[in-house]
Amino acid sequence: MRIFTAGLITETNTFAPWPTGVRGFSEEGPFHGDVTIRGKDSEMGVLASGWRDLCVERGFEFVESFFACAQPSGRAVQSVYENYRDEILADLNAKGPFDIVLLFLHGAMVSQECDDCEGDIIERVRAIVGPKAIIGAELDPHCHLTPLMVGNANAIILMKEYPHTDYMERGKELFDICAGAAQGKIRPVSHMFDCRMVGFYPTTTEPMRSIVDGFSAVEQRPGILSVSFAHGFPWGDTPETGSKVLVITDGDAALAERTAVEIGHKIYANRDALLPRFPKIEEALGAARETNGCAVLADTADNAGGGAPSDNVSLLRAMLEQGICDAVFGCIWDPQGVKTCAEAGIGATLSLRIGGKCGPASGEPLDVVATVKAYRPDHNQQGLGPARSPMGDAVWIEIHGIDVVMMSTRTQTFAPDAFTGLGIDLKNKRIIALKSSWHFQAMFGPIADRIIAVATPGAIQMNFVEIDYRKKRDQHFFPRERNPLGL
Repeated sequence: MRIFTAGLITETNTFAPWPTGVRGFSEEGPFHGDVTIRGKDSEMGVLASGWRDLCVERGFEFVESFFACAQPSGRAVQSVYENYRDEILADLNAKGPFDIVLLFLHGAMVSQECDDCEGDIIERVRAIVGPKAIIGAELDPHCHLTPLMVGNANAIILMKEYPHTDYMERGKELFDICAGAAQGKIRPVSHMFDCRMVGFYPTTTEPMRSIVDGFSAVEQRPGILSVSFAHGFPWGDTPETGSKVLVITDGDAALAERTAVEIGHKIYANRDALLPRFPKIEEALGAARETNGCAVLADTADNAGGGAPSDNVSLLRAMLEQGICDAVFGCIWDPQGVKTCAEAGIGATLSLRIGGKCGPASGEPLDVVATVKAYRPDHNQQGLGPARSPMGDAVWIEIHGIDVVMMSTRTQTFAPDAFTGLGIDLKNKRIIALKSSWHFQAMFGPIADRIIAVATPGAIQMNFVEIDYRKKRDQHFFPRERNPLGL
């Protein structure tokens, strides 16, 4: 059994003004057949290594191809997308034939000329390997699940959790289904149900927690191989943007359809409760100050993980205006500020303009007098699972009792060591304010007495009714319409 693996990952915010090009993909790769060596600490490398180990365990031949990942941003430059896609396809064609192709993709990649990059890749892979080979893809739940993807792949598995802490488990699930299909033990059949919803669905809170727990129970039913929920990526305007359920059965199309409809209707019945309702900055800070212990505040709208700049300092400005101390704020993407502080040196006090540099979503900059406390080149933090997340050069500055971290590589704040790795002690902090929408919960949750997701200004707004969709095929969706399914 010969298995080919490859990956091309980015989440495209089509409303972001700057493109995703070679520079974006160069912050973590690209890897030309060596992600399990040079990129072993990245999510791509961790997953590919897991597939490799499964191949060794079962006596399969493992062939590793191109892998690349870029932080979420605007549309991918067409030539860059095509060059990377075509390297995968050329490798597949030259080194084949293969029994199984395993792809690690995001599902919400949009280029300047293609609204469905993953569907395009899978369709072209199918044309090379033919109808008998098995194609499997692991996707992020914040994907645009499309008929082109589902129609050309034998199995698509989405991570169930948000934060996406289960990508290794889902990778093994995909491997097992594809191996079983290639060996003739099972025959995967898929059905996709459109919930006609646009939303934001963290799985650590109710009602989504119970819904996701229910997926595992459904997967224990006879004939059910897998249940996935595509949350969708609201800030990507494509024809297929929206929330969908995908069910895979063993050869039973009718069962797949019935089960997908059942789960889709359950999610739809909870649509009001699933709407995000976050407090604004003043209310959130008031609640944080009343917290007995440590309050973790999420700057949700300026999250690099959704394509935002991560240089909006509105929440920090409000904290300073209220005289808040015993607090930390980060991480701000400000390469110029990092360089200035590094040159000034540790212990220096200087006038500094931070944030507000990238465009309207960045808001106004903040002029401060800051003291440089620490500098670390090539800083990194714990990412999801065992992966590490690079932050580039980083500095810790102190501004009127608030410790602030700035970085030169744009990423969201995943873990406490984004701060502690620079020497900041979080034990006595009453407020930890960080730039992330929900992934931070995996590692900040254990040290928080209270978590508050804040409705901050920025590029990732949660008012789904007013998102200016131009390409989305179905404009009749919840919450824009009260009951688009008519149930």
